[in-house]
Amino acid sequence: MSEFALVQVVFAQLDKLNVLTLTAGGTDMSIVRLDQHLAEATALGGAVLGGGGGGSLEDGLERAGLAVRLGSVDLLSLDELDDEDLVVTASAVGAPAAKDQFVRPIDHVRSLELLLENTSIDLCGIIANENGASSGVNGWLQAAVMGLPMIDAPANGRAHPTGLMGAMGIQRLEDYISIQTAAGGNPDSDRYLELVAKGKLKATAALIRYASVQAGGIVAVSRDPINAAYLRKFAAPGGTSQAIKVGESILAAQPQGAEAVIKAIVSSLDGQIACEGKAVEVGLETIGGYDIGLVVVEGDNRCEITFWNEFMTLDVDGKRAGTFPDLITLLSLTSGLPVGSAEIKRNQEVGVLWVPSDHLILGEGVRLPEAIAEAEQAIGKPLQNL
Repeated sequence: MSEFALVQVVFAQLDKLNVLTLTAGGTDMSIVRLDQHLAEATALGGAVLGGGGGGSLEDGLERAGLAVRLGSVDLLSLDELDDEDLVVTASAVGAPAAKDQFVRPIDHVRSLELLLENTSIDLCGIIANENGASSGVNGWLQAAVMGLPMIDAPANGRAHPTGLMGAMGIQRLEDYISIQTAAGGNPDSDRYLELVAKGKLKATAALIRYASVQAGGIVAVSRDPINAAYLRKFAAPGGTSQAIKVGESILAAQPQGAEAVIKAIVSSLDGQIACEGKAVEVGLETIGGYDIGLVVVEGDNRCEITFWNEFMTLDVDGKRAGTFPDLITLLSLTSGLPVGSAEIKRNQEVGVLWVPSDHLILGEGVRLPEAIAEAEQAIGKPLQNL
C-alpha cells in the first residue's frame, strides 16, 4: 500500500465514523479526542517513562502528529469497554541503536491488517505496548486509519525490553494461543518482510525478535487479542494519562529552560535526581536484537547505569539505588529532555532521574519473576531479592 493509498483508506474510514464532540486536553475525561497538543504531551511524557528505551522522540512526534492529521482518534478509559470487548496491542520490536532499522508509518498499519486478515475477531480498540517517546503512541496511526479508539490501558506504564514483559502474563494462560504479526524493513535493500506467527508466547515472541534482526533492526508489531476484563487486572489502566500529565508539565516548563523542565519532571513523578555530571563512560553493543551496555556519570556523585534497551540498574557511589522496574532516566542538562540509551554520548552532561516503581503505573508483565530472570541473564546483574 502506497502513502497515497493510505490516505485514501483513511478518508474511507472517516466516512464511517460517528464523530464525537469532545474537549481535547481534559485528561480526566473518560473519552478524549486526541489532538496535536496531546500528541506532543504523550510523546514527551513517554520519553521520560521510556527509561532509556521506548524509541525516539522524533519518531513518536511524527507518527502521533500524522495520526491526528489523518483521522479522528479518541482515547477511551478502560471503563468505557465491556468485559468481553477485545483489544490488541500495538508495538515495535527491536534495537533502537540498530543502524539499518527502517519502519515506515504504513508498516504499523500493515501489521494490524495482517492480524485482522488471520483472525475472525471483532476488534474494539488498541492499546500501546508501553509508555515511551515512540512506543507510547503505538497504535495511534492504526486507530486513525481503521476508525478504532485507543484505550488508556497500555500493557505497561513504562518501557521494557522484552515481549514477555509486555504480555501481561498471558503466557500463564494454559489455553492461550498467541498471534503476533510484524512488518518492516527497507524494500530498497530487500529487507522488507511480513510475518504472521501463531503459537505459545515464548515461541512467537522469539520469532518476532528474529524478524526484527532480519529487517534491519526494528519491525512494527500487532499482537495478542485479549478482553477488557483481563486488561483491568493485568495491564496498566491510566498509563497513557500519566504520560500526558508528565508531558504537559514539560511543555509548561520549557519556556523557562532546562532546569525548570527537570524540576517539572521530578515533581510530576515524585522522583529525585541521583546525580548530575558528565557521561565519562559509554559502552553499547547490539546483540540479538537488543542494545546492551553501560553508562557512567560523574559529577556530584558517581552513577553507574546498566541497560538492556532500557536502563536496568543504578548504582550510586558503589551502592545499588535503583533497580528495574524502577524508572531510571537520563535528562539532558542542556534541554531538560530525556536522553535514550542509544543516544547518550561520552562527555554529554546529564542528570540521572530515579523514580521508585510504586510511583509508576505498571502492568503485570514487569512484575513476573520469569521476566525479571531473563533481564538478569542479559545484563549479568541481580534484579530480584536485593
